[in-house]
Amino acid sequence: MSQFNRRQFLAGAGAATFMGGAGALSSLVSSQAYAADPSGYKALVCVFLFGGMDHGDTVLPYDMESYNKLAGLRQGLFSAYGVGSGTSSRDRDNLLALNPVNSTSFGGRQFALPGELAPLHSLFEQGELSIVGGLGPLVAPTTRSAMDANSVVVPERLFSHNDQQSTWMALGVEGARLGWGGRFVDAALQGGAVGDPTFSAISTDSSSVFLFGEATRPFRAAGGDPIGLDAVEKRWLLGGNSRYDEVRQRLLQHFSQGNSTSSNTFERDFLAARAGGVLTGYEYRAARLGAAPLATEFPGGRLGGQLKTVAETISVRSMLAANRQVFFVGMGGFDTHNNQAGDLPGLHNELAGGLSAFRDAMVELGVWDDVTLFTMSDFGRTLNDNGDGTDHGWAGHHFVMGGGVRGQHIYGDIASPDPDSEAYTSSRPRLIPSVSVEQYAASLGGWFGLDQGAIQSTLPNLANFSGADLDLFATA
Repeated sequence: MSQFNRRQFLAGAGAATFMGGAGALSSLVSSQAYAADPSGYKALVCVFLFGGMDHGDTVLPYDMESYNKLAGLRQGLFSAYGVGSGTSSRDRDNLLALNPVNSTSFGGRQFALPGELAPLHSLFEQGELSIVGGLGPLVAPTTRSAMDANSVVVPERLFSHNDQQSTWMALGVEGARLGWGGRFVDAALQGGAVGDPTFSAISTDSSSVFLFGEATRPFRAAGGDPIGLDAVEKRWLLGGNSRYDEVRQRLLQHFSQGNSTSSNTFERDFLAARAGGVLTGYEYRAARLGAAPLATEFPGGRLGGQLKTVAETISVRSMLAANRQVFFVGMGGFDTHNNQAGDLPGLHNELAGGLSAFRDAMVELGVWDDVTLFTMSDFGRTLNDNGDGTDHGWAGHHFVMGGGVRGQHIYGDIASPDPDSEAYTSSRPRLIPSVSVEQYAASLGGWFGLDQGAIQSTLPNLANFSGADLDLFATA
């Protein structure tokens, strides 16, 4: 039977209270202090693609030799797409060629996006988006030969959904307690860059480890109009007559009280967390409802709704006294073992539409230079297909976008589709990461304003890699 301690109880209570937030618990801050740049406003927006997005069907080879190699390894999948018909989205002539500024780094190899990602292709070509190729969890630089010789340590429980989601978010398998997004907020708080920490870690998805730090607890932001307590807000529950208004106010007062004198420690902590959640929720509600509506239109669907909530929250950052924010957004459906040709194009459409609208909203708000959005996923997928889909892989290719991003670049590497090369594992060709999650995180943390001490403390394996900063940004 697992032990249930008070800190776990507090974390769970904080995530379960009103709209999921209990704010930052300053008493849990580590005694070690770090510096952070407190100037201006900065926000990181993580879009997590649950299920494992197929990188080989997202950033495709475009030079003829590499394209033909991939077609040979994915005959079933290319057939499902109807490649060769002239009208298939995966016909080479219908792909959207990328023109990276650093094209000479790839020895003549070329790359393209499918038509469903046209909005992201446009952002890439106009210098507002870049691609990080071969990105994934690593303990140290790894090659196929080193793995075959058992001379390198690899991350635990590779290819497992839950464990690899946790490894991307918290650098450890399922059960890890602290995510690097939450720890970034911790460090910014210690460095005096946060302002009010209550709304510095915000999730529009279900609660995830990514936003949990020593002092940081995520606030759950509901989509649409911010909600209140049902018994207070839904008048019909107690009767619409105004004579029940006093009862409603007493209920609100009751749930907002956290000063219990109970001798039971858990009871006191729970009531304090619940009260904090209620008050925090109403503060957020007042800010959101008092904001001018955005002119930017977001697409329908879950991702568009979540990104709209993020944009609306950023629009009221001053009312929330938030100088630094980290957001977590989730999108599912990428576990494409079968019917990939039927499912992935729609997911790509949704992803591109949501990200493009988010960019437009940030430009509208005048904060595009102050916001960086980046993608993560459980893993990439196998180089070969299984008939009409692909299976669990390792590394993948990801998007990073923002006004401060050095756009129109491909960082890392997009390996040639050669299953016999050092770039892939021996069993089931799975792409081995050439860029670690921690290098990716370190680059984002530097832009966020954290010093090297904070970054290295948060990312324990970073010292194993040379070139920790990927140079993703025009200014560090």
